Amino acid sequence: MQYLRCLLAFAALIVSVPASGAGAEQGDACPTLDASDPAQRQALMEYVCFVAAPPLHPAHGAGQPSQLPADLDWQSADGHDLVFSQTESVYWVRVRVANLSDLRQQWYLRLNYPLLDQLRFWMVGDSSAQDPENQYIETGDQHPFHSRAVDYRYYLFPVTLGAGDKATLTLRIQSDGALNVPLSLSTPDDIITRSNNLTLAHGLFYGALTIFAIFNLLLYFSSGTVYYLHNAFYMASLAMFLFAMGGFANQYFWPDSTGFANTSIPLLVAICCLSITLFGRSFLDIATNTLSDRLLKAQAWTSVVMAILAFVLPYSLSIMINAAVGLLIVASLFITGWIRWYEGYSPAKWYVLAWSGMLAGTLIYALAAFGYIADFMAREIFMQVAVGTQVLLLNYAIVQRWRLLNQKLLDVEQNARTELEHKVHERTAQLRSTMRELEKANRQLATLSLNDSLTGLHNRRHMDNLLPELCAEARRTGQPLTLALLDADHFKSVNDRWGHDFGDECLKHIANVLSRHVKRPRDVAIRFGGEEFALLLPGTEASGAMGLCQRILEDMEQSSMTTPNGESTTITMSAGSATLQPGEDEKGLFRRADQALYTAKTSGRNRTVQALEAGS
Repeated sequence: MQYLRCLLAFAALIVSVPASGAGAEQGDACPTLDASDPAQRQALMEYVCFVAAPPLHPAHGAGQPSQLPADLDWQSADGHDLVFSQTESVYWVRVRVANLSDLRQQWYLRLNYPLLDQLRFWMVGDSSAQDPENQYIETGDQHPFHSRAVDYRYYLFPVTLGAGDKATLTLRIQSDGALNVPLSLSTPDDIITRSNNLTLAHGLFYGALTIFAIFNLLLYFSSGTVYYLHNAFYMASLAMFLFAMGGFANQYFWPDSTGFANTSIPLLVAICCLSITLFGRSFLDIATNTLSDRLLKAQAWTSVVMAILAFVLPYSLSIMINAAVGLLIVASLFITGWIRWYEGYSPAKWYVLAWSGMLAGTLIYALAAFGYIADFMAREIFMQVAVGTQVLLLNYAIVQRWRLLNQKLLDVEQNARTELEHKVHERTAQLRSTMRELEKANRQLATLSLNDSLTGLHNRRHMDNLLPELCAEARRTGQPLTLALLDADHFKSVNDRWGHDFGDECLKHIANVLSRHVKRPRDVAIRFGGEEFALLLPGTEASGAMGLCQRILEDMEQSSMTTPNGESTTITMSAGSATLQPGEDEKGLFRRADQALYTAKTSGRNRTVQALEAGS
């Protein structure tokens, strides 16, 4: 077990992700955060202090902040997420907040890691006379899901402050597994927006896995080929494991089963190990009674034993054993695929490619889950990308295997009986049906692309989807919405003089400049034409948009590029912006912004023009 810890720590150094957990000493004077200031909320971890209390430490047995020693040494998070590997310590986290605005406001302290056993939250006002021992939220995996303040897979703790009020937010965290404490302080609108975006991403991911699993199951029923069943089993178990790791299963499947919330994780790891072993053994066409066959059978039985032990062993021990064995099984299947490829089994090539990204994704995800690297949510997304890529490659590998089988059938077709010829045609028709379904699925996935492949910015499709929503939101909330259109000046002459390759480099340069200046979370930079770009600026008045466009134009004018013949040249841009008027729709807003851009072009270029009000 110690060897496994060293291995994970070494891998964490390789991926070079700075896990926090030790900062400069702050004493008891943690800085106070102005919750009404978005910039300070964004830098929340600069204001967070924490204490790690191992067993026998005075703070380990404390049940509320009032029981903590007065001389406790609080440490600063130094701007990093708090990440701790498996430990028996209790962790106290504190942040002081104030509302320096003139209005009573509400925020949510968000903890983006669902796998925590015991979690208590206190909010104590500096002038409050309430007893902090009776004013806390107690939740975590060891409590029913409804104990949470908000029905959400992550932890959301409400923070409400009147004008000028101050409070101290304290968390007491204890868990048998690793501890990730990625905190953020967000407004309700930010929470809803982020939740909607994640809901879409997760819906697409789990929906695609479900569709592929059902598709493979139907193929099994129609063809009787066992590796279709194993592939469906693998995708279903992997989806369920990620569903549980993401906190969804605890929210929707067993919200009142506090014991099973922990047991489910190592259990699902074992089930995933069993499914990938069965699929690998059948897909790679391993000959019976060979060394590889005996090894894979041993892995399958080991996975069954792991699943049984998940109900017997403590969670801390079970998850370490199952994770270690799981990594070894993934590596073993990767090596087995290489051997079969070397032996000339051509479908193994796609199997190896599919497992290459999966091996890296599994390792990084395990490091994040065990507390060796930070930003668990980013690793979760990375794992989903790795899984999605692997599923596509594995299903493509299945097609390649079908092609190989079909070729073998064609080779013996002339000597086969009439019944055999009928079966060959039946299998060929089935293969074509499979390929059509896969091509259809690929086309559907391609339509989901919302990014410009050259610049990396969002594309016109994304703008057409998003602009009506932003206009509706602006009309509903009364917040301003500004649309800015930008166009490169004399860009045709750039292509004519130096070629389209250099023109593409210029477009990438423009995209980089826009990305440097469009920094706010909700602002969106879009390439919607050849050299035409757009900025969607919710919450921005006309003057703010004019200033932003002017800075972009100045940056473009001051930055030069080297042409293919070694010359130095600069590219200028013209910009037109329009701010949504009462009663105006997205078409009218776009038309006024486009007219302002035309005015900027005709009046000399390299300038910014603000559109007139509608009807002027």
